[in-house]
Amino acid sequence: MQSGLVDVRVDRASPVPLWHQLARQLTAAVDDGRLQPGDPVENEVALAARLAVSRPTVRRAMQELVDQGLVVRRRGIGTTVANRKVHRRAVLSSLHDDLLRAGQEPTTTVLGLRTTKDARAAVALDLPPDTDLLAVVRLRCADGAPLAVLHNWLPPAYADITADELASDGLYAALRARGISPVVARQSVGARMPTRAERRQLAIVGQQPVLTMTRTAFGGTGEAIEFGDHCYRAEDYSLDLLLDER
Repeated sequence: MQSGLVDVRVDRASPVPLWHQLARQLTAAVDDGRLQPGDPVENEVALAARLAVSRPTVRRAMQELVDQGLVVRRRGIGTTVANRKVHRRAVLSSLHDDLLRAGQEPTTTVLGLRTTKDARAAVALDLPPDTDLLAVVRLRCADGAPLAVLHNWLPPAYADITADELASDGLYAALRARGISPVVARQSVGARMPTRAERRQLAIVGQQPVLTMTRTAFGGTGEAIEFGDHCYRAEDYSLDLLLDER
């Protein structure tokens, strides 16, 4: 069977609308792996002709998959199966650990590890602006697909953290190995257009924004232990919040 083609059929005698029958079968094909992330999906005209249904029927079925975040449409590329979105709860955790809990395989490429001065990060860490900080830049992938570019700055006490530690276990694991655990954080989430470097690193095509998150994490005695400024592929990442009434 050609890439993007799945065995879908419609039952005209069924009371279930044709578009819903089609959407349900395509959803099942994504869920069971017949359609993998990045695979092209048969275009609406061809699928309508193959099933002898109207194009609006197919369009409505496809829109259902778009609304569920299962497929994405891109001008000049067509409709493809979306990468599995990472849903991150609003709790103090690392992306590395979140991916493992979600059953995905995190991999990390350390793009930069050096001592530098950064006034913005130093202020966030409650340190003098000219303090030498450990600056870390990482590319985090999920199941081999780029997901996030992570920038972190740490106080001088953690300057012995190595690239091997960051690549194998993640930043928070490296801190825990030194007897430090973040217990509370101040966090801000936003969105912007990616830089040229971020577009390349995250394999972004077209005019897609990135989600951003800045975070200052604090240890058990109130000391600031890391400042992060991260960006994520918006189509593959979301932040889940639990709100209650006050």
